[in-house]
Amino acid sequence: MNDGAVSVNTENKLDVDDGIEKTQWLLADIMTMLNAENIYTNDVQQQMLTSHIRAMVLRSITGEPLPEVDKSLFDEISADSMRMAQQVVDSLGNLPIEEAYLLSVHFEVAKDNNS
Repeated sequence: MNDGAVSVNTENKLDVDDGIEKTQWLLADIMTMLNAENIYTNDVQQQMLTSHIRAMVLRSITGEPLPEVDKSLFDEISADSMRMAQQVVDSLGNLPIEEAYLLSVHFEVAKDNNS
């Protein structure tokens, strides 16, 4: 099944399996990080997060840019959510800060599950 995650192999061809593996690895790391902060996603949030991470991994491989993001839209995101999102983005190594802004929303919304 092609879930949209791909990677570039040594022959510069897209390799779906590598992208899937990278996505699964990253999702496992994210869940460990969230659980350590007592943040838990519900099923819908998990599905949305998974979709976003697939797309992020793909962008990290292809270099496809995000559309311009208005950073002021994220003023109410907590420093903790932003820190966690930046940590995830940094693990991919080649994505812009805008990726962290968008990802931080997933973490901020999941924090509300504890309220």
